[in-house]
Amino acid sequence: QVQLVESGGGLVQAGGSLRLSCSASGRTFSMYSMGWFRQAPGKEREFVAAVSWPSSNTYYADFVKGRFTISRDKAEITVYLQMKSLQPVDTAVYYCATVDRFLDTAQAMSVKQYDYWGQGTQVTVSS
Repeated sequence: QVQLVESGGGLVQAGGSLRLSCSASGRTFSMYSMGWFRQAPGKEREFVAAVSWPSSNTYYADFVKGRFTISRDKAEITVYLQMKSLQPVDTAVYYCATVDRFLDTAQAMSVKQYDYWGQGTQVTVSS
């Protein structure tokens, strides 16, 4: 079992920045990929970004390229999502997820590929 805890969400004005963190505990040695997803009210959960190791491949949804950056602190088993130039459409609950295998681009974007999920952190961007 792996437990994930997200933090760093909050209220920010349009154009602002936030950094989300996802801390893992438990069987962290079995983790090979971690992803960020988001879900706005009334919408399906959608892929945001992911990282797979040991090669540290990163993947991004088209709508966040150039604005969001995913990174990993291997020593602390923490994954970050640096978000800048936030817009009201980015308002959602952001979830991190992990799985015990390397994911390619198509796999990393699929909710169904991940086995463990955090409880989510709310990001609200005001106009």
